[in-house]
Amino acid sequence: MSLTIHHDTEQDCLTLQLGERFDFTVHRDFHDACLGGRPARSYVIDLGEVNSMDSSALGMLLLLREHAGGERSEIRIVNAGSELRGTLRVAGFDKLFVLH
Repeated sequence: MSLTIHHDTEQDCLTLQLGERFDFTVHRDFHDACLGGRPARSYVIDLGEVNSMDSSALGMLLLLREHAGGERSEIRIVNAGSELRGTLRVAGFDKLFVLH
C-alpha cells in the first residue's frame, strides 16, 4: 500500500502520508481511510514522498473536502514539492486547501 494512515484520536486529526504516486491506484485505500466513516475534525495530507499526481488525486481531495464539511473543513496539504505545489495552484487548490 502506498498510503500510511495515522489517526490522532486525542486531536481527532487524520494524517495520510502518500507514497511516490498519488493517483487512482490509491483510490480504494484513500476512500476507506477518509470517506468510509464519520469525518475527522481535521486532516493532514502529506505529499513529501509524492513524485507524481494525476487528476484522480485532485478528485479525491475534492471528495475529502466535501466529506469534511466543505468550506468549514480543516485540511492541510503539507510537504508538496515545487512541481506539485504548482499543479495545485494552477488547479485553484490553494484557494480550497491550506498548503504548507
